[in-house]
Amino acid sequence: MHRLTKKFATALMVAGSAVSLSIATSATAQAATSHGCPSGYVCLYPQSAGWNNDVPSYKWYTYGGHNLTNQYGTHRLFNNQTGGAVVRNCYGTNGTNCAGIQRAGTYYDYDYTPYNSVKLSAS
Repeated sequence: MHRLTKKFATALMVAGSAVSLSIATSATAQAATSHGCPSGYVCLYPQSAGWNNDVPSYKWYTYGGHNLTNQYGTHRLFNNQTGGAVVRNCYGTNGTNCAGIQRAGTYYDYDYTPYNSVKLSAS
């Protein structure tokens, strides 16, 4: 009977460790994402919707120009990149003729009617 109790106790410890690991992993994954925008990304949210229940319309990760399609009116742009990475709104396609700089960790609401692309860069 003592052997059975020892095996049962060991099984409970292993199960408990697995649950603890699962909870820790889940918390880490959630911390890396803010308002539905993963760390390292720039996200654009739907027109006049603020954070849109943390569901962005666009998510960009790579540096360079990213074209927009049918984006008019006020949209929230969230720069969730890390380090000194910036994003710019651009009048031209493919990240050309850009205006201003939005630094990492910030968000702003812009009128996207005149913009045709955004450009992500290291600085």
